[in-house]
Amino acid sequence: MKEKILKSYKAWDLPTRIFHWVNFTTVLLLIFMGLMMLFKKDMGITSLEAKITLKTIHVLIGYVFVLNLAVRIGWGFVGGRYSRWMNIFPGKGYIGELSAYLGSIKAGEPKQYVGHNPLGRLAVAVIMLSLSVMAVTGLVRAGTDIYYPPFGSTFAAQIAAEGVDPATIKPYDKTGTDAEKAKALSAFKGPFGTVHIYTSYFLMFLILLHIFVVVRTEIKEGGGLVSAMITGRKALSKEPEDLNG
Repeated sequence: MKEKILKSYKAWDLPTRIFHWVNFTTVLLLIFMGLMMLFKKDMGITSLEAKITLKTIHVLIGYVFVLNLAVRIGWGFVGGRYSRWMNIFPGKGYIGELSAYLGSIKAGEPKQYVGHNPLGRLAVAVIMLSLSVMAVTGLVRAGTDIYYPPFGSTFAAQIAAEGVDPATIKPYDKTGTDAEKAKALSAFKGPFGTVHIYTSYFLMFLILLHIFVVVRTEIKEGGGLVSAMITGRKALSKEPEDLNG
């Protein structure tokens, strides 16, 4: 059997790699804290103070997550070649590229890429959309639940009774609030919470699927996907499809 000769290619720049691992860590922490909040009663956590503490920790981690995501979105316009959205998100000719890639897998000779392969590009698009939904809905709930920035002061002002300083409104405390306005805010925030929770479930599924696909691709196609997200370089045995152009 002919020995495969590997050639190293620069793939991921440092900011992209930092984003990946910060995002990975914060998402796992947010899921953990979210599950704690959902099942707090089963864990014996019943006091209001503990409830607010859990929510506050969740929100603070969320700020790191949102900031990291915002930086990555911006970097997608100015970063390295394989980190740019124009080379990641599916665009013109994508269906043909995907079909050719799937055909190469079926033939037992999978095409190799310095950046994301066509399936990976689709996965990144779905993941980034899901992360963005989580960020927006999370910020809204941070404002409606515990009146944290960037929307907290606005929501507090909306429900404050006449003559009451919005800054004195406390989380999960009706003191100083207008009952009707508070009811309206509760109705407003409900859908955001529902979307936030179900998107988090979807993200859990995506994380498991991502790990499975990375392991499968590493075994079947090579390329050093995991090490590349640490070193920034891929070791490929074929001429990459996306090396030129």
